[in-house]
Amino acid sequence: MGERTVSGSAIKVVSKKSLCCFFTMTTLLFMLSWLFVLRSTRSEASPRSTNNNPNLFSFGSDPVQHKNNAEVEPSFGNRAILVDSIEATRDEKHVPEEEPVKCNNTRANIVLRVFMYDLPPEFHFGLLDWKPEENVNSVWPDIRNKAPHHPGGLNLQHSIEYWLTLDLLDSELPEAASSARSVIRVRNSTEADVIFVPFFSSLCYNRFSKTDPHEKRSRNKVLQEKLVKYVTAQEEWKRSGGRDHVILAHHPNSMLDARMKLWPGTFILSDFGRYPPNIANVEKDVIAPYKHVVRSYDNDQSSFDSRPTLLYFQGAIYRKDGGHVRHELFYLLKNEKDVHFSFGSVQKGGVRKATEGMRSSKFCLNIAGDTPSSNRLFDAIASHCVPVIISDEIELPYEDVLDYSQFCVFVRTRDALKKRFLIDFIRGIGKEDWTRMRNRLQEVQSFFEFQFPSKEGDAVQMIWQAVARKVPFMKLKNNRSRRFLRSLYGKEMGHKTIPAPGNLW
Repeated sequence: MGERTVSGSAIKVVSKKSLCCFFTMTTLLFMLSWLFVLRSTRSEASPRSTNNNPNLFSFGSDPVQHKNNAEVEPSFGNRAILVDSIEATRDEKHVPEEEPVKCNNTRANIVLRVFMYDLPPEFHFGLLDWKPEENVNSVWPDIRNKAPHHPGGLNLQHSIEYWLTLDLLDSELPEAASSARSVIRVRNSTEADVIFVPFFSSLCYNRFSKTDPHEKRSRNKVLQEKLVKYVTAQEEWKRSGGRDHVILAHHPNSMLDARMKLWPGTFILSDFGRYPPNIANVEKDVIAPYKHVVRSYDNDQSSFDSRPTLLYFQGAIYRKDGGHVRHELFYLLKNEKDVHFSFGSVQKGGVRKATEGMRSSKFCLNIAGDTPSSNRLFDAIASHCVPVIISDEIELPYEDVLDYSQFCVFVRTRDALKKRFLIDFIRGIGKEDWTRMRNRLQEVQSFFEFQFPSKEGDAVQMIWQAVARKVPFMKLKNNRSRRFLRSLYGKEMGHKTIPAPGNLW
């Protein structure tokens, strides 16, 4: 009995020793393996870290410079004159000489092939009171003799639909073959890069958005409903789901109803202020300039010294949405002697006064109003008055190929509303810098000029080129959307109706 007890105790001791030894060996192996991993990782990472940060082992480097680099905020786009502080501007020692402004459009020589729907005149030139001649079965005017007249006025600023449609019609004329063109109309939709929907939506909103006493719905709403039915019934829409369609909605309030059904297409807009991002966004859509209302400043011989007004703004001061910035700036700047900041409209000679005021000013304020953009920016460009843009959400035409920082000054809203920040910053821009920016304005002015017939490098052709740069994206989206059609619908390969995206706001 005693022998059994001794042998049992010995077994327990041996078992404990074995477990202890096993645990020790396992822990040691684990630590060695981790040491090996850490050493190998460090040896690979060290040279990369050194190369990525050349200042890491640089002795005698400026600690202030390191601090400034750490505090710099990434700015949206390529806008180099977004200011963080006046001191940073004053401490700047050297500004490299800029190259002449070029529009770096890699697709500039590509002619966009466009198929245009033959919509009834009530959708386009009929809104300008044009009617086809008797016994003539045509939905389009004969522009060889005379193009339908546009009413002008404020309606003119959103008139891109008028100019683009005229340019497409003109592309079919024999004499158009000898001129430099960015677009040509094709009659076979399978040969087209894009499908153009010629609805004058901005004009329709401006003229027919109000309901007459005998009407239940406005003509604007009725035409939008008819447009959606027409377009979505076409074979071209069914073939692509609308992804290759170009739809005009330049006025912020135009197409408010139809956009919910036609959103897969590419919209041509003035900004995204009243569009949810999954209906319209910079990836899918095109931003086009307003047509300026003031006259172009031809033969401009003015200089820094001959423009007595430092900063100019004339327009609506009290606005809703983001427009609160205007009246706050008004109170900050109203007592500055060389600043013109007042209420104004197109009535009672407002356009003439704005023309004279901008031409006699060095800088012109472009402040966010009801929407991020306004025609004031393009009036300033036409007047060679350097724009000062205070609109954090603004999107600008052709900014993928045009650097606005060469001829505009951008100021963040939060900085502009600091006491004396804006006025001190603008006063700090000297004659040499201003002259450089004014010269750039003269060079790029043609990019914002609408005319018929269009000319190389004008606003009409620049917009078509912007559409052409969207074509690869359209094709990518369209091809991706077709991946599973066969497995889902079998032989019925056409696109089904695409519902509007959820979570609009």
